Amino acid sequence: MWLFSRKGASGFSASSTAEEVTQGIDGTGLTAVVTGASSGIGTETARVLALRGVHVVMAVKNMTTGREVKETIAKRNPNAKIDAMELDLSSLASVRKFAADFISSGLPLNILINNAGIMATPFMLSKDGIELQLATNHVGHFLLTHLLLETMKKTAQGRTEGRIVNVSSRRHKFSYPEGIRFDKINDQSGYNSLSAYGQSKLANVLHANELARRLKEDEVAITANSLHPGAIATNLFRHSNLINGRSNHMLCGIASTSYGEDWPLFCRQ
Repeated sequence: MWLFSRKGASGFSASSTAEEVTQGIDGTGLTAVVTGASSGIGTETARVLALRGVHVVMAVKNMTTGREVKETIAKRNPNAKIDAMELDLSSLASVRKFAADFISSGLPLNILINNAGIMATPFMLSKDGIELQLATNHVGHFLLTHLLLETMKKTAQGRTEGRIVNVSSRRHKFSYPEGIRFDKINDQSGYNSLSAYGQSKLANVLHANELARRLKEDEVAITANSLHPGAIATNLFRHSNLINGRSNHMLCGIASTSYGEDWPLFCRQ
């Protein structure tokens, strides 16, 4: 459709792929952590970053699937530097362990892509007693960013500006009427699965905005951003019938996917 091929100020369109957007970029020497890298946008992000020479650490909940994706990427790109580490964002203990293990590895950290997420789930509480969508989509990423920030600051002293990216959603505009229900986070009686998703995505945006302000104020060479990746048919929609496998795949920047032989990998369940 012409709408998806119309180019914006960047020179790219909604149908541009990650490979097209990153063409000519040499990421050799950079290290990135990508959460939720075992499927969907996370897999494609990890694949293309590795293609551009970045050392990618896939932060994944399911290590079996994570290893399969890692092997698939490495098979297609023998030069890929890619690792998989376990991370359950709905568990604060798991987030702390991941951060401690990453820091202990001694690796630098240039890029943190907070991509993992769940959407429109039935009402559930996390292991820490927090509404599951907020716990997974925001609280876990908030803590992860906080724990890895010092490593990113040290890495940025090498004059390579760091990047923190929160994958949010346009749905952030459709949270509960009061925005974030600070006094009713775990109120099951007023729970709406899509509004709760919007609430978590609003929290992603607010986190990125405030973090960006503080980093600039402190003159730290790291930028923090949030983005809406477009409506992409991944397993994010497993709890919702809004989009099925026959939907159009609207793509955006590093969140884009390639077509052809890469499609089966992108659709991994």
